[in-house]
Amino acid sequence: MKLFLQILLIVTSVLLIVAVLLHRGRGGGLSSLFGGGMQSSLAGSSVAEKNLDRITLGLGAVWLIAIVGLGLLVKI
Repeated sequence: MKLFLQILLIVTSVLLIVAVLLHRGRGGGLSSLFGGGMQSSLAGSSVAEKNLDRITLGLGAVWLIAIVGLGLLVKI
């Protein structure tokens, strides 16, 4: 169980970093490198940003659960 939570923590950490970097910031950020800057004028870009928000929040929740689970296992 401990190994599973450690692997889950590593995977979600990397995916969370990627998801945060893909968000469109005020200046465009790294998301403009992948075409996010050009899509900002399109009507469908807000749907993609909302989906990216949901994915980021889901990854954050899984990351938090893995941290708490590991903390409880280490404490025992």
